[in-house]
Amino acid sequence: MAKATRRGFLEVMAVAGGAAVGLAAGDSEAGTAHAASPVCPPTPNASTIGPDDPRYAELVTRGYNARFMAQPESVRVVHSAQQIVQVVNEAVRANKKIVVRSGGHCFENFVDDPSASIIIDISEMNDVYFDNRHKAFAIEAGATLGKAYRSLYLGWGVTIPAGGCPSVGAGGHIAGGGYGPQSRRHGLVIDHLYGVEVVVVDRSGRARIVVATRDARDPNRDLWWAHAGGGGGNFGIVTRYLMRSPSAKGNDPSTLLPKPPARQFVVSASWSWENMTEESLSRLADNYARWQQQNHAEPTFESIDSSLTMYHRSSGKIELFLGMDAAVPGADGILWTLVQTVGEGVGIEPTFDYFSAAPWMKVTLSYNSGAGADALMFKSKAGYLKKPWTPAQLKVIYRFLTEGEGDVGASVYLMSLGGKINAVDPAATANPHRSAPLIGFFDIGWWDPAEEEKWLTAIREVYREVHADTGGVPVPGEAYDGAYINYPDNDLADPALNTSGVPWHKLYYKDNYPKLQQIKAKWDPKNVFNHALSIRLPGASHSLPPQPRPDASRRSARTEPKKYPARVSPRHVNNLRSLGQSG
Repeated sequence: MAKATRRGFLEVMAVAGGAAVGLAAGDSEAGTAHAASPVCPPTPNASTIGPDDPRYAELVTRGYNARFMAQPESVRVVHSAQQIVQVVNEAVRANKKIVVRSGGHCFENFVDDPSASIIIDISEMNDVYFDNRHKAFAIEAGATLGKAYRSLYLGWGVTIPAGGCPSVGAGGHIAGGGYGPQSRRHGLVIDHLYGVEVVVVDRSGRARIVVATRDARDPNRDLWWAHAGGGGGNFGIVTRYLMRSPSAKGNDPSTLLPKPPARQFVVSASWSWENMTEESLSRLADNYARWQQQNHAEPTFESIDSSLTMYHRSSGKIELFLGMDAAVPGADGILWTLVQTVGEGVGIEPTFDYFSAAPWMKVTLSYNSGAGADALMFKSKAGYLKKPWTPAQLKVIYRFLTEGEGDVGASVYLMSLGGKINAVDPAATANPHRSAPLIGFFDIGWWDPAEEEKWLTAIREVYREVHADTGGVPVPGEAYDGAYINYPDNDLADPALNTSGVPWHKLYYKDNYPKLQQIKAKWDPKNVFNHALSIRLPGASHSLPPQPRPDASRRSARTEPKKYPARVSPRHVNNLRSLGQSG
C-alpha cells in the first residue's frame, strides 16, 4: 500500500508510466465475406447435442448465475445465420421453446429456464471484421467484448464504448444499450450502432434473415431502433452487429469508430472498514455522488470512468476506482484532486491499492472477469440515480453492509454515467435513460442453495427500503430514472415487491415501450422469442411467469465451488467494473 500523499501519488505515477497494470481480482440476405480473406474456410455443420452427449453438461452449465440451470432437449451449436434459420424453422414447426446463448452474462433466467426446449448456442459465431458492403465493422453476436476490443484496436486502432468486462457477450449487451469506461466520452455502444442482422419469424412461422440499419430510407429501420436499447431475446436472434459512428465520414475504416486513449491512468484508492462509522460511510458516498452529479457534463472530466465500491464490512475496505485518458492535460492532478474530494471529511486516510499508467488495451483486457461457472449464485438489483441518496437511504445501506457474520457477499456500488450518454434524445434509440449521472447497484452472492431465501430476502429488503418513497422501485421522476434492462431484475414485475403502481416495462423503457410493442407485433407476431421481461405483444399480459424455486440438486450438476479467500459478491469475484452486461 502507498501512503496517500500527493507527492507519493505523482512520483509513483511517473515511475509507472511504462508499467503494466495489475488490476484486482427490404429483406437482405446475410453474409458479407471478410474483405481480407480471398478464400473463406468451410463453415462447420451445426451440432445437435443432447443429454447423452458428454458435451451437454459443458453447455448447460455455462450460465453466469448458478441460481438457474436449464435442462433442454438439446443444445444446438451453430456457425452461421443460415444454420440458425434451419434450427428455428424446426423448433417453430414442433412448437418448442427456443432460447439463445451468446456465451456471456445474464443475471436472470432468460436462457437457463426449465421452459427452454432448445438452446441455440451462437458462441462460435464470434468473428470481428470490416464489412465492405455496409462500410461498417461487423461484430458477430457470439463475440465477447474482449474479442471485439482486441480485434478492432489491433486491426484498425478503433473501439466501441461498451462494457468494461471482457467476458461479456456482444449478443445481449449491445441490444440492451451497453455502457462502459469510454461511454462518458463517446456515448452508449448503441449510439454507434449502424445496423443489425437478425433471424426473425413471420406470421406464417417461417424464419428468415433481415438486415436493418439506421438509414432513414431503410424500410426495416424500426427493427434497428428496437435493437438500439430494446434488450436481447425480444424480436429475433441477432447474428451480427454493424458498427459505424453517426458522425463518421468517408470509408477509411480507421476513422469510422472512436479511438481509445493511447494510455490510461488507473487508480484504486481504498478506505478501511476498521474505523468506518455510519457517518463516515455516508459522507464518502455522498461526496462521490455529488461530484458526479455536479461534474458529469464537464468536458474536461468526460474521459473519467469511476465507481465507488462499498463492499460488506467483512471485506475490510471500500474502494474508489478511477480511470482517465493519460493524454488529458493535468490528468494526474485531476485524479488526485478527485480522490481528495471523495475522501473529504470522512476521517479515514485512504491508501492506494494501485495507481499506474499503461497502454489502453492492456488496461482494458486486464480485468479478472471470468464467467460464473463456479456454482456462485447471486441476485443483483439496480436503478438510475439523478441525485445522491438521502441520509435515510444511506442509513439503510450502512446497515446492509454491516449486518451478518463471517464473509458476507454483499456489496453496493455507485457508478458514473452522464457525459455524452446524456447528449442523446431519449426517443432517438430504444434506451430512454439519458438524464442520470449515476447508477446505483446492489448485489449479494452465496454458494449454498439452502441459503437462497435468506440472501434474497436481505437484498430485496434493502432495495425496497432504499426506494421506500417510490413503492420499492426506482420510479422515473425527480430522484430516479428507472432501471436498465441489461441489469434485469424479475422482482420489478412482482406486485408484492413493486408496490409503486408503475409497471416493470415503464421502469425499463419509459415512454418508448408502446413503440417497442408495435415493433414486436410486426417482427415477432407469434411471440417466438420471449422471456420473463421480454417485450409483450399489444394486449398481452405483463404478469411474471412462475419462477423457479431453490433446488439443492443444482450444485451436483456444476463444478464444486472454488474457495475464494474472501467475499463471494459477484462483482468481487469477477471484478465487474462497468457491468452494462447481459449477453
